[in-house]
Amino acid sequence: MTNSIILQNVSQIELENMISNVIKHELHELKKDLNPKSDKEELLTREEVLELLKINASTLWHWTNKGKIKVHKYANKCYYKRSELMQSLTPLNKEAV
Repeated sequence: MTNSIILQNVSQIELENMISNVIKHELHELKKDLNPKSDKEELLTREEVLELLKINASTLWHWTNKGKIKVHKYANKCYYKRSELMQSLTPLNKEAV
């Protein structure tokens, strides 16, 4: 009986709630481990943006000048926030095509 657990005075609902809470907590911890950058803002270089969006440098330049994409400069280098890039993408409306 070294690995046995005896539950006394615990209803089925209480047991289900205890198990559910433990599973929720473990899933939350796993999610944090799998997405460590979700809490922090990821900055991308121009080259990374070009590769991510599969565009050329002139397109990125035009989109930046038109204000479609925000650029952040630090020490004469350009950086782009991944979240802002994803927000700037708009879904294609097939009815308008």
